[in-house]
Amino acid sequence: MRAPRRFSSVLSVVALTAAGLAGATPALADTPPAKQAVARGFGGAVVSDTVESTRAGLAVLRRGGTAADAAVAVAATLGVTDPYVAGIGGGGYFVFYDARRHRVFTIDGRETTPAAGDERMFTDAAGNPLAFPTAVTSGLGVGVPGNLATWQRALDRWGRFSLADNLRPAIDVADRGFVVDATFREQTRQNQTRFAQFSSTRELFLPGGALPEVGSVLRNPDLADTYREIARHGTRALYGGAIGRDTVTAQRDLPLAPDATLVPIPGRMTLADLRAYRTIDRDPTHVAYRGLDVYGMAPSSSGGITVGESLNIMERFDLGRLDRVSALHRYLEATRLAFADRNRYIGDPAFVDVPQRALLSDRFARQRACLINPAQALTSPVAPGDPNGSAACTPASSGAAAGNEGAHTNHFVVSDRWGNVVSYTNTIEQLGGSGIVVPGRGFLLNNELTDFNFAPTQGTAPDPNLPAAGKRPRSSMSPTIVLRHGQPFLAVGSPGGATIITTVVQILFNRVDLGMSLPEAIAAPRASQRNAATTQVEPAFLALPTTPGLQALGHAFAIRDTSSLDPTIRISPDIGVASGLEFLRGGEVLAAGEPTRRGGSSAGVVFPR
Repeated sequence: MRAPRRFSSVLSVVALTAAGLAGATPALADTPPAKQAVARGFGGAVVSDTVESTRAGLAVLRRGGTAADAAVAVAATLGVTDPYVAGIGGGGYFVFYDARRHRVFTIDGRETTPAAGDERMFTDAAGNPLAFPTAVTSGLGVGVPGNLATWQRALDRWGRFSLADNLRPAIDVADRGFVVDATFREQTRQNQTRFAQFSSTRELFLPGGALPEVGSVLRNPDLADTYREIARHGTRALYGGAIGRDTVTAQRDLPLAPDATLVPIPGRMTLADLRAYRTIDRDPTHVAYRGLDVYGMAPSSSGGITVGESLNIMERFDLGRLDRVSALHRYLEATRLAFADRNRYIGDPAFVDVPQRALLSDRFARQRACLINPAQALTSPVAPGDPNGSAACTPASSGAAAGNEGAHTNHFVVSDRWGNVVSYTNTIEQLGGSGIVVPGRGFLLNNELTDFNFAPTQGTAPDPNLPAAGKRPRSSMSPTIVLRHGQPFLAVGSPGGATIITTVVQILFNRVDLGMSLPEAIAAPRASQRNAATTQVEPAFLALPTTPGLQALGHAFAIRDTSSLDPTIRISPDIGVASGLEFLRGGEVLAAGEPTRRGGSSAGVVFPR
């Protein structure tokens, strides 16, 4: 295992400038430009979480790269500047519109369970499920990472540049550093207790045992060297090479700090698991909604099916003609019903017979929509429908609850001059993942396997999301591309665990049915009904004039649901951090992100209007 670079610490801007450290430039030592949530123009666009990652993508586009090239540059740079939700220690789903072929394609880069995993891996000796925080901050929750393989697969299919070329912006940022803002400091504070347990994590993100100061510069030379090694040797450096060996060691022989108080459980991943990892090219999900073609991610993600089923149910109603309370009521009921079906039927299709065509059929949508009472909210948990049954209305009955799912991810969108579009959601799961930085390598490992249900959740029915060797845990990631008359209209997505699905549905509902602009649709207060007794909402949603009317219909609202989350970690009341593109007339693109959530998004275009 490589020893960590001892100078990978946070330095004050003044000290960094005065010392003249290699790679430090006045541009990075100065206060970075403020994020802008909306941009409009031509030649391609990027919306991502950080200024540096958006700049990286735009630089690749200006050099003649495709949307796939730029997406790899953005993702790699997010591994530096947004390391608690991104990086090569995680996985995700890549949705691509190919302008030459006029088709949408997808890549499943989800993490997999090691060969030594089994259905009982998240239970104790007595067969009881492990406490969720115990599983999160451990090696046991670490899945075989898929992001790096996804980047290479995307470049093989749609890129013009090499992986090494597209890693250069991220290497530069890792070497020179980025300025710590209030959001990054707060995210570090939320994880301070966990990060302090591991010597490698403490050294990188808690130098001297303290939180990084706002305005200081965080450098990560270990990650820069890791990216350089990948640039030289390709993805095999992780999938069987030296980086892979260090990754395996980190999750099996945990780098505990001398004063650690936790006793985390070791992981089961081996070098053979890394060598065996493969991405999967999957057909996208597809539904027609109000004359639009909505494409999403098929299982192992539940996102495409659940978004699609929700829209199919909503399409049974002329929402644009209803008053706002009635329209919101049907949105909430549609997602309530779709989540009941998600929890019962969707899992990794290599292990579960997912009735995808039936779940996305108009017949099934009619069966589910007829349960919506205009005058009264349903009582959750509602039971799943019968995808193989008739379109006749079936009586509502009680169902089962879902399992665990983290709430922190990242999503970004990219377009290029040729009309190609990327909608890419990737993650290391919880904010800060497993909490384990691979020593000497500068990246955090995921805790993605905690997305499995630890024990059966569906009563007497089979549970589609129990762990098994080689299985991909069910995800809610919902990168989405919408076509109008066969041409790109929207590209949207969000982080947020299971709230991803409702966020994407609500943005489409806001934009298509309520007539909001895309920036308005993204900024609007969110409500997430996931077949629960209460609907999770943002504080601003409670202040809307429609909320009393919804409450009169029987909807109960709560600011956040922490029932399946680590209670030691403070959870933001915000739901999701969405990003989107809208394609206007004459080749113009409207790039829109978050104005305030999680510090706001960074939107940019190659040639501003």
